[in-house]
Amino acid sequence: MDAVVFEIGLALGLIALVGLVSEKFRFSVIPFYIIVGMAMGPHMPHFGILDFRFIESYEFIEFMGRVGVLFLLFYLGLEFSISRLLKSGKSIVAGGAFYVGLNFVSGLLLGWLLGFPLKETMVVCGIMTSSSTAIVAKVLVDLKRTANPETEIIMGMIMFDDLFIAIHMSFLSGLVLSGATSVGAILKTSVFALAFILLFIAAGRKFMKYIDAALEIKSSELFLLTVSALLFITAGLSETVHVAEAIGALLIGLVLADSVHGKRIEHMIVPFRDFFGAMFFFSFGLSIDPMSLGGAVGAAVIGVLLTIAANSISGMIAGKIAGVSNKQSANIGFTLVSRGEFSIIMASIGKAGGLLPVLQSFAVVYVLILAVLGPLLTKESKAIYMLTKAVGAKFRRAPQE
Repeated sequence: MDAVVFEIGLALGLIALVGLVSEKFRFSVIPFYIIVGMAMGPHMPHFGILDFRFIESYEFIEFMGRVGVLFLLFYLGLEFSISRLLKSGKSIVAGGAFYVGLNFVSGLLLGWLLGFPLKETMVVCGIMTSSSTAIVAKVLVDLKRTANPETEIIMGMIMFDDLFIAIHMSFLSGLVLSGATSVGAILKTSVFALAFILLFIAAGRKFMKYIDAALEIKSSELFLLTVSALLFITAGLSETVHVAEAIGALLIGLVLADSVHGKRIEHMIVPFRDFFGAMFFFSFGLSIDPMSLGGAVGAAVIGVLLTIAANSISGMIAGKIAGVSNKQSANIGFTLVSRGEFSIIMASIGKAGGLLPVLQSFAVVYVLILAVLGPLLTKESKAIYMLTKAVGAKFRRAPQE
């Protein structure tokens, strides 16, 4: 029996099984993928023929996880539109700025409390500022809130947060992956990374008619092969200039989003995003020793509390600017609490840069808590708002009594 093929099949079976379990309980599937990966990792004990450590297939699973990051970011680029963000209005831009700012400051505060160096602190900031687009969108659909007045604000703020993710990942590329140590070297590589991003987008827009013509392919097979080639070549090219390959995937997605073939590309890419994305979370779980998580629980709990506080405040500010009710403002803050795919990607950048291993443990515990707690807070946002309102009214009456 081919051990690699068998282990890959076993991995896929486990992923599918926990996916079905998460679907049954209507929870985000992301924490389930990570947990089953941790439970079956190379650090776990084995008993005779019952060996679930995935030793033979580990490198291949890790590579598929790496491909998963590319498809996740590529799809994000296809969904993102700077022009759409600008048309969304100042309320969304202002709300998004407060959301990113408060969560980023929370990351700085936590990094300072933990005594982390600059690079680790910047990764923590990315982990804590990256809301999960996938979880938020799924929760809104499940709770039938897509038509609510505040949902447009939520999605606009998510879009603003996605823009921050792109910028911050380019900064982390220069800071973490280039090996730069001095302030001047870090600034140089970061500016170069940002210049590469801007030039790539500008060139893509300028030559869009030629790209559209090149993608005028009737055969679905050849069309998919061509798009995939563009994705992997761009990602690889980005890596050679010290820009994370995930940013390269995002960039080509941003460019192709304006193509006349954008919807066709998006439709064909979704299965690959889902398949390889699942492998990414599973492979991330495989790399984590569950015994190492204990030291990160305290930091993760503090991070969760800071995130809930920052989101509540930014939600109220965004709602006030947009002119919606306090209850709807509470919905905004709680809906954006969930953390998932992009927080794990930020942690992966830290791992690739050889930063402190505790970052991965922190990211796992932090994401697991908020991926479960976020949807629950969103579902009960009305009850939580009414409770806090009643408590506030009681405290206001107390001095008079």
